[in-house]
Amino acid sequence: MQWHHKIVRLMGKPIGISFTNGQGTSGILCGISGGKLQVIEYLYQSQFALKQYDIYSIQDIHPFPNCH
Repeated sequence: MQWHHKIVRLMGKPIGISFTNGQGTSGILCGISGGKLQVIEYLYQSQFALKQYDIYSIQDIHPFPNCH
């Protein structure tokens, strides 16, 4: 679980998450609480959802790259 060292500097920033099952998602990192990572994700039109992911299901977290 090397990714947990990145949490503080990624708070409030766009991230990509890779899960242990091979899937992934992206959103804004909102926090971590009760063993769950909290991420706000875009749904459609003007709707967003705060989703929570169990920390044991996360393989790694990556910051979005800068635009060039």
